[in-house]
Amino acid sequence: MEQAMEILRKRGAAKAAKKSAERETAEGLVASYVHSDGRVGALVELQCETDFVARNPEFQQLAREIAMQIVAMSPLYVSESEVPTELVEKEKAIYQEEMANDPKPEDIKTKIIEGKLNKWYEDICLLNQQWVKDDSKTIAQLIEEKVATIGEKIVLARFCRMALTATSNESCE
Repeated sequence: MEQAMEILRKRGAAKAAKKSAERETAEGLVASYVHSDGRVGALVELQCETDFVARNPEFQQLAREIAMQIVAMSPLYVSESEVPTELVEKEKAIYQEEMANDPKPEDIKTKIIEGKLNKWYEDICLLNQQWVKDDSKTIAQLIEEKVATIGEKIVLARFCRMALTATSNESCE
């Protein structure tokens, strides 16, 4: 029975990957979450292929869950590809400097630096973050699961997190 479930999960993941690669997302919704104290909130744009799916309660719940994740974890970017190259290079330089006097072999140092960069991406990139409600999966995996169950491509287009502060000068685009 467990093998059958594993096969079904793999097929669902394969279907999700195929749908994600081939189709255009022209529909979707903007969802929001405001924390109970009213001092922090988030907007998220989640895209799909059809308005039928955009009205689907499961899709709408996914968008709300992602907005809640944004409020809880304060990511800066949707994905690694959005992180400016200069920022990545600066972070990498910091890690290389930390490892400069370490007696470990260079290949080990390189792997350690890669691991630190991946951890950094988990902190700042929404799709890389562990889901706050189930830390066994990332936000990217959560979206892939929904693609498999809903049957349409889903794209996390952008988000905006706002917090009430003494100097609220930042804006979301």
